[in-house]
Amino acid sequence: MQDKINKIIQDKVDLNEEVILELGCGEYKKIKNSITVDLINYKDVDICGDIYEVLELIPNGIIDKVYSSHFIEHLYDLPLFMEGLARIMKKNGVIDFYAPHFSNPYYFSDPTHKTPIGLYTFCYFAECSFFKRKLPTYDTDIKFDLLKVDLCFKTDRTFFIRAGMKYIFGKLFNIASYTKELYEDTFCYIFPCYEIHVVLKRK
Repeated sequence: MQDKINKIIQDKVDLNEEVILELGCGEYKKIKNSITVDLINYKDVDICGDIYEVLELIPNGIIDKVYSSHFIEHLYDLPLFMEGLARIMKKNGVIDFYAPHFSNPYYFSDPTHKTPIGLYTFCYFAECSFFKRKLPTYDTDIKFDLLKVDLCFKTDRTFFIRAGMKYIFGKLFNIASYTKELYEDTFCYIFPCYEIHVVLKRK
């Protein structure tokens, strides 16, 4: 696997392309020209393997961007995962994650979901200046800046009235950091949030 990973990455570098990792891509690649990683060998998967093992085989400071959608909730060790990303990413490299919010009732229906994600989850791994609530960090060497955390409200479009209501909730609760914190403190179990969108930058 080491030789395969090195070749895929080197091909991107030789073509002067961004080196983008798309993690847990499933059956379909979402980011054009990304290097896809998944535990199951679907047709669009470039590297098939356990994410912790794959990260260990990627050279230091080579990745420009990491993207995943509904992947990180399956991880059993988020701190170890973030440490791996910190090592392989270039300075100012961007991480773009979508994951189910912990209030999403479907989160608990999937037995493969291991890690609940909320508004403050990545404040434990990154510098965050826009939330009033201040949290401890468990690593004295903080390697990321938290750029954005948005709450995403969705439902099946066949429930058009419900979908319209959730669209309004999204606009309302994402007005400011204060309203996001208000939502999670007071309203999250009344109006469950479908997913959370997090963007971080490597220092």
